[in-house]
Amino acid sequence: MLSVAVVGGLHADARRQAVERLLTDVPGAVALHHDLATAATGTVVRTVRDRTGIVSAGEAPLVNDCACCALREDLVPELERLAADGVTRLAIVELWDSVEPRAMAEGVASAGLRLTGVITAVDPALVLPYLGNGDDLADAGLAAAATDQRTIADTFARQLEYAPVLALADSQEADDEDRALLAQLHPTARRVPIDHPSAPGPEAYIPSPLATAALAGFDVESAAAAQHPACALLPAEADECGVSTLVWHRSRPFHPERLYAALEELACAAARSRGRFWLADRPDTLLHWDAAGGALCVESAGPWMASLPDAAWDMVPPVRRAAAALNWHPEHGDCCQHLVFTSPGLDRDGLELLLESCLLTDGEYAAGRTAWKRLPPAFDTLLEV
Repeated sequence: MLSVAVVGGLHADARRQAVERLLTDVPGAVALHHDLATAATGTVVRTVRDRTGIVSAGEAPLVNDCACCALREDLVPELERLAADGVTRLAIVELWDSVEPRAMAEGVASAGLRLTGVITAVDPALVLPYLGNGDDLADAGLAAAATDQRTIADTFARQLEYAPVLALADSQEADDEDRALLAQLHPTARRVPIDHPSAPGPEAYIPSPLATAALAGFDVESAAAAQHPACALLPAEADECGVSTLVWHRSRPFHPERLYAALEELACAAARSRGRFWLADRPDTLLHWDAAGGALCVESAGPWMASLPDAAWDMVPPVRRAAAALNWHPEHGDCCQHLVFTSPGLDRDGLELLLESCLLTDGEYAAGRTAWKRLPPAFDTLLEV
């Protein structure tokens, strides 16, 4: 049965090395790649290759002026063709630079294909430069569509944090700070060296760690839950080699005006910050915090569990209910501030003081929810209300 592994990442050299390693290490493996650089001409170029070179090539027409849409439309039929040939053991989907793995992984799984791995290839020396790069993908020639408004930093962060396996290039420029930053950004990831080849065992072929990871299995539902703001697997407190992670957890809501005034400073306080938070003037809404490269995205992620009627709880996924129960407050339920900041040279004390200053004061808190809802709605424009 055909296995499918998705390999992506903005670090193109590392990604290519990882794909070549898998082609070498897994007998019967082929790699599919859709080059979106040609999308401006109305087509996407597809190549299929094995360890000896290109096996076939073709073009897929642009769909709805979206290169990623064309990729999805063309990818599944190609994978189904490979599954039917009975020869290919592993199909490696090598994503183009700025394509994020989640959409492709979910598309492969929804087609009934056997997705066994999602891997992001990383050069440890480039983690901080990419995470701090707030340039638009379009300005760097990496946009996947004319309407693509993503930045290099936020795209790289999502590529890094979605994959359960990070394939690490052997970078001479990487130091202990780079490795500590990578470990703190995604502490649950399995970090596998690309240049660790397979080797013959005493009796049979022994696959390399990267090949083993590509065939280990992947659950798209668990991966999606791990990224949802309500139950995300956020990093824990850490401090190593000049890199720190601050986990800030409070039950009191933010004052909307004071938090809004501090947004720029908070967004620039760390290389990466994310989590969930709540505002006093909209206490029923779970808000998602996502910052990288000095740019902050704030979005509504629906209601808190505490604001749902009891009858609606059965319609919520069990992982969401479990996450809420773990941090249930006797008065506010699951409403909370849970923000995580990771960066070299993090000013932990200054950051905590700034965050604390944005909370309701004792007097404002004692006034109660009716009074909270009358506070100036500073976030209406940001949330496009």
